[in-house]
Amino acid sequence: MSDQITLSLNGETRTCSSQTPLPDILQELGFNLRLIAVEYNGEILHRQFWSDTIIQQGDRLEVVTIVGGG
Repeated sequence: MSDQITLSLNGETRTCSSQTPLPDILQELGFNLRLIAVEYNGEILHRQFWSDTIIQQGDRLEVVTIVGGG
């Protein structure tokens, strides 16, 4: 049994270790956790639930980076 799973991130297929918490995956992919919003399987996932969210095979993530400007 493989410890790798596949997920969709912004429409691209990615692999990661199974049983990985969402914040760990986002950091591994280079996202600044303070500057993003996450949609998890079609629903906006509030930041308070990120640490409790374990990525599963086939999950769909959409990550939006918040950009400041003037």
